[in-house]
Amino acid sequence: MADDSFKEFVLDQLSALPEVRAKAMFGAHGLYQAERFFGILDEDRIFFKVSETSKVAYVKRGMGPFTYESRGKTLAMGYYEVPLEIVEKATDLVEWARQAIQIAASATRKRAKKAG
Repeated sequence: MADDSFKEFVLDQLSALPEVRAKAMFGAHGLYQAERFFGILDEDRIFFKVSETSKVAYVKRGMGPFTYESRGKTLAMGYYEVPLEIVEKATDLVEWARQAIQIAASATRKRAKKAG
């Protein structure tokens, strides 16, 4: 795992958001706001949860999805890499994070509705 300085930098950049934390997971870190899982920190990169609509801004900037290997296959998740110019400016990163948090909250509500 990369050293924790990037994780600490990201958490500092996101400090305007309440209850943001990073939790170790599978050699990376999950980003949470309260109980909402909205991002992934992996190898000094950030990936935020996207919707079909929000994904456009990431793709437009040449960013791709978070991927991982499983049983010899590369799988993608609904998280896209945040461009470096966004990561470096706290106000922009917070804005993008808020959108990812809303998408995560919406996905949680949809799952709860299906289960109920």
